[in-house]
Amino acid sequence: MLESIYIGMSGLTAYAKGLQTISNNVANLNTAGFKTSTPGFADLYYGQQFARGEPGAMNTTQFGSGVEYGYSSLNFAQGDLRVSNGQLDLAIQGKGFLTLLDGDTARYARTGQFAVGNDGFIEDKATGLKLAALTASGSLGPISLAGKQISPPQATTVIRFSDNLSTGSTSFSIPDVDVFDANGGKHTLTIAFAPDSSIVPGRWQVTVSDENNIPVQQGTLQFNGGIPEPGRDRIDFTLTSADAPPLTVTLDFSTGVTGFSAGSFSSLRVSDKDGYGTGTLSSMNVDVDGRLVLQYSNGQTDELGTIALASFANPQQLVQQGNGLFDASHASPPQYRTSNGAGVGQLLAGATEASNVDLSTEFGQLILIQRGFQASSQVISTANEMIMQLFQMRGQG
Repeated sequence: MLESIYIGMSGLTAYAKGLQTISNNVANLNTAGFKTSTPGFADLYYGQQFARGEPGAMNTTQFGSGVEYGYSSLNFAQGDLRVSNGQLDLAIQGKGFLTLLDGDTARYARTGQFAVGNDGFIEDKATGLKLAALTASGSLGPISLAGKQISPPQATTVIRFSDNLSTGSTSFSIPDVDVFDANGGKHTLTIAFAPDSSIVPGRWQVTVSDENNIPVQQGTLQFNGGIPEPGRDRIDFTLTSADAPPLTVTLDFSTGVTGFSAGSFSSLRVSDKDGYGTGTLSSMNVDVDGRLVLQYSNGQTDELGTIALASFANPQQLVQQGNGLFDASHASPPQYRTSNGAGVGQLLAGATEASNVDLSTEFGQLILIQRGFQASSQVISTANEMIMQLFQMRGQG
């Protein structure tokens, strides 16, 4: 009967561990990226007895030795995706894991809230681990903003025009045309048009003036049949300043410009121009392909790399480490993919993944474990009473 007590004790021990698993699940109801564990129990058989039956036959009688808490399996079902305000809050819709670097060691997470650390690397706010991206060779590397806080300037080389310059206009001007020199300095110009058809029909005198209304250069624009004449449809001018090399810019009227009569109204406008000033980093976001895109105040963009998503053949080999992290020391090496790649889902920015705890399931498990614990304790009580009865019988004899 002592064996019955030990068996009952094994039940108490196993169900206590199961209760610990359920308690941990419920406690992490609001933990972002948390994955629940399902308790698993295994029966114990330590031996068997043989009894002779009919001639030439042996009857085997097995006696169970109780139960043990054998394992807990992770539930990687998708948690709810919740919109957040963080530019670098990341979640995955579907399979896969974010990859975080702890020195040379990789850790994995389903979701994370990231920011730029003091050293310029993008890191997880909770753990300080660095977010990993795929390099051109397919290897992993941390994402650094070093040298990316400023977008260097680019000098203006061409200004393109479109629409109509009416032959009925006595004069016309386009004010507030901004150009940039090689050092990022901005210069605001006015481009004025005056008809000169008294000499040659369809000819216009073009004057470029700086922000002080001082003429910089003049040129001639020639129309033939209402269309800019090839070879006379571009005007070059050079702008000088004290703190930058001379800036040469082309006024290009070759495409999309007409010179038809429309009364005194002209609709000629600047349709395109290159060049921009120095820009500072204004925002970061992750696009649908998982690329980290930087946006600057001068309207330019840059890419830092593509965020790596890890795919495991058997995620059950991962081990929870806290803070939503998983260790893969005992797992098969993962395959690293980009967003929507083979075996991984879509990376979402501005979102986090909630815990996948289902309270109704957990409470159901809780009731079963409670009943198992109560039954095991009842077995111990019953076995103890039977032993006491044996002692009493001996005393009576």
